[in-house]
Amino acid sequence: MSHPLLQQLEAIYHRFKNLEEQLSDPEIITNPDRFTKVNKDYGKLRPLADTYLEYKDLLDNLQSSEAMRKDPDPEMREMAQQEYEDLRDKKAEMDERIKFMLIPKDPEDERDIIMEIRAGTGGDEAAIFAGDLFDMYKRYCEGQGWKIEIIDENEGTAGGYSKLVFEVHGDDVYSHLKFESGAHRVQRVPKTESQGRVHTSAATVAVLAKMEEEDININRADLKIDTFRASGAGGQHVNKTESAIRITHLPTGIISESQDGRSQHKNKEIAMAQLYRRIKEAADSAAASEMASTRKSLVGSGDRSEKIRTYNYPQNRVTDHRINLTLHSLDKIVAGGLDPIIEGLQVAENASKLKEGEVG
Repeated sequence: MSHPLLQQLEAIYHRFKNLEEQLSDPEIITNPDRFTKVNKDYGKLRPLADTYLEYKDLLDNLQSSEAMRKDPDPEMREMAQQEYEDLRDKKAEMDERIKFMLIPKDPEDERDIIMEIRAGTGGDEAAIFAGDLFDMYKRYCEGQGWKIEIIDENEGTAGGYSKLVFEVHGDDVYSHLKFESGAHRVQRVPKTESQGRVHTSAATVAVLAKMEEEDININRADLKIDTFRASGAGGQHVNKTESAIRITHLPTGIISESQDGRSQHKNKEIAMAQLYRRIKEAADSAAASEMASTRKSLVGSGDRSEKIRTYNYPQNRVTDHRINLTLHSLDKIVAGGLDPIIEGLQVAENASKLKEGEVG
């Protein structure tokens, strides 16, 4: 009998054993970077390798009990039948667990991110709200043990930020914060409002997974790098030297530039990250792009006009409109307790992948 899930797990198990052999290879042991990568891949596959052995044992027992149901002894047949039914139920449970374990991971999930928060409609209150969002993300990141590095900040006239750009470094950062791209709406009485009326304001969030140089094979000779003086509305961090960077990939004509960083080095790093992403996206097939867009529609495209979440202070309510999730615990969420929302979005994304028939 063919077992598609077992076949998929078996292929992974062989890969796991291959990595296990590599970990004792002197050539790899003496190469710290290579050893770290192999060891990391090995650790990721271990849960699936253990599941493979458990599932294989279950199927063997199921096959044995099925054969025993034909035993001439009625008492043995009855015992075998009970064992068969128990194992069949266990197999059904394992099938569902394995399907979720085999859901293809987003290859960018492990990456660090660059996040931008901008004040939207609502004047001073929108800038204050942008600051509140940053505080929320900062507390969440601290709880995860991640580090934040501010790249650029333009403070609002009454507090908060008209624009804030920062990086987040840690484990699996993008997998948690990739859902935050889009328009965030707040409903509350602003600090700047003397009449006590509830106002609606907005801020936009954009999340970019940081691409590394080794991710895409780019010949340095194919890059044209120009520097120019940053432009903008002004502020204490405006560059007065030519620290802004524009990079052109000559074979494709793809251009990327950055002037948000406080140094030429940081701007070059940001521009290169954007360039890698754009080249990668351009290289993707139309079919892969269509699949990705279908999946991402569940969690928001990141378009600045798209309202993804509402924070209602009078009712202590937060609603994520993409998955129709409403929580009456706004105070905990803005204090960094984003887990219920993020977990809900991750579950919805996985369910969408299963529905698309990517597994089993």
